[in-house]
Amino acid sequence: MRAHVDQRQAQVLALVRARGSVRVADLARELGISPVTLRRDIEAMASRGEILRMHGVITRVASRGGTLGEPGARNGPHPAGAVGGPGRTAGRVVGMVVPTTEYYYADVVRGAREVVEARGGRLAVGLTRYLPGEDRTQADRLLSTGAEGLLLTPNWDTGSPGPGEGAWTAELAVPTVLVERWAPAGHPAASLDRVVSDHAHGAARAVQHLVASGHRKIALACQETPTTARLRAGYEAAVAALGLEPAPEWPPPAAGGAPSVADRFARTLEYLCGAVTSGGVTAALIHSDTDAIMLIPRLQARGVRVPEDLAVITYDDEVAGLADVPLSAVAPAKREVGARAAGLLLDRLDERGAEGVEGVVGVVGEAAESPRQHLELLPRLTIRS
Repeated sequence: MRAHVDQRQAQVLALVRARGSVRVADLARELGISPVTLRRDIEAMASRGEILRMHGVITRVASRGGTLGEPGARNGPHPAGAVGGPGRTAGRVVGMVVPTTEYYYADVVRGAREVVEARGGRLAVGLTRYLPGEDRTQADRLLSTGAEGLLLTPNWDTGSPGPGEGAWTAELAVPTVLVERWAPAGHPAASLDRVVSDHAHGAARAVQHLVASGHRKIALACQETPTTARLRAGYEAAVAALGLEPAPEWPPPAAGGAPSVADRFARTLEYLCGAVTSGGVTAALIHSDTDAIMLIPRLQARGVRVPEDLAVITYDDEVAGLADVPLSAVAPAKREVGARAAGLLLDRLDERGAEGVEGVVGVVGEAAESPRQHLELLPRLTIRS
């Protein structure tokens, strides 16, 4: 029994060391153990100085003069991956620029805040509301008020910058991590650290499940958002890899400028009705949950039964489980994206602090840092009957 407990705690410690910080609820689910059992392990490990815990998050501790958690190690009061030693994160201000703190980004911000506060810092948020140029304005404002590093979600319409767009993000004088945004190879921002949801994988996972359920002609219905390009790429790759018959093409945008929300919604409804009644489609991935919840009764009013005629999986999983008939959905790991991005940024700040405090010899900047990272977190598919 004792050997089993020691093995489980060693596994917890290895995961915390590798990731820097992790939510207790997520760790219990990943390890397949009860939260009560995990809390007992955490209490024992924290009492031995192997980990730190705060507000539902456990983090690794910084060490000097030994290996983390081993005898002889001097464990400081704050976790880090901290090259500069214990406590270096304490008091730091991290700036975060996001379009909104509602809907999708509520969990992203929450995850970042938990990690920053668990490591003794403070998160300051700037909002852009998707206004052109506001991302840089908010970044400059946060830097002028003391932010030492930035978590950035720039206003890039397709999730990645267009030609000549966004180079300023790579020219900032502080460590910067892109959050839920991509930059193509060769773009200056491609050299930045980034943490994103792998939306392409999420879309492909939904297609795979629908195929396993017997569907051979599957549609993708989504409005144009920064997520759309990645969803479409994953959907199309899965359709090709599984040898499926393509669904009817998405209708081209109407002439006369940007359509209203009502017009876009009506266009989606018409597309799905036609895809089922004359296009042979029997299943669809719909982005987002709210669109799906609004579309389903309208589809049924037009004679398209859900799920008999059209099986539906939604993307985002914000409210899919609250539909009158709960909907299966793909859920990006939003909270974990924010947490990983914040942990990565704090590690960069600790590295930079170590250069001055420890007298590291070398070129200050990218050459003296550990390699930059591009992290893609896989969304989870939840099946509801």
